[in-house]
Amino acid sequence: MSTLTAGTVTAATDAHGIATISFFHPAHNSLPGALLTQLASTITAVGQAETTNVIILRSEGERTFCAGASFDELVAIADEAQGQQFFAGFARVINACRTCPKIIVGRVQGKAIGGGVGVAAATDYCLATSQAAIKLSELVVGIGPFVVGPVVERKIGTAAYAQLALDAAEFRPATWAEARGLYAQCFASIAELDAAVQAFATRLASYHPAALTALKAVLWEGTDHWDGLLAQRAAISGRLVLSAFTRQAIAQFKSAVR
Repeated sequence: MSTLTAGTVTAATDAHGIATISFFHPAHNSLPGALLTQLASTITAVGQAETTNVIILRSEGERTFCAGASFDELVAIADEAQGQQFFAGFARVINACRTCPKIIVGRVQGKAIGGGVGVAAATDYCLATSQAAIKLSELVVGIGPFVVGPVVERKIGTAAYAQLALDAAEFRPATWAEARGLYAQCFASIAELDAAVQAFATRLASYHPAALTALKAVLWEGTDHWDGLLAQRAAISGRLVLSAFTRQAIAQFKSAVR
């Protein structure tokens, strides 16, 4: 199985209406286009199910929550249309979280990079471990965090977003992300994180469903234009990924990590 077709998205709902959506990819939970599409459609379907009261969004493994875009797929992009389509995958995941009528609790057990920061920011309430450092690395390979920018900026503010976007080679520790509102709380271990996520989701599931849905709509006020906005941002990235600078930068990165 190639890295472009590998990976899984699973969903299960317990007796309390707590739905857990989990994604996995062998390359540090990176997200190729097919997996992005599956993740977005799963979030939408689970969010619309009458049996769902609250959603937990998580990934498998211990060290990395999500490494962002699949570099193998970035290298394979041949034209602007294909590039826009790929980056629109992240837009679909963000918009699926945004328009989901159920509260989404993020569970971030490890590092979040690039698009992975966007996925974490798209959740309504995010808990993490102290190992969950973050980095927007897109400028390093000549692109820029255009698609995830609106959701990250909305969560942590313009100044902090600018720091992440411009200081693209450096990780910010989980404590930095917690202080700026990306994470509500950080925990020393995955076991402590899981206990806190489950306890919080259980409390949410006991609340009035209509009140939660109404609150969700209020929390995302002012983002109704994001379908168009994120599509425009995906087009910018789709053009830049074809540049000689980006091709060379991605090739150098792939060689360095082998």
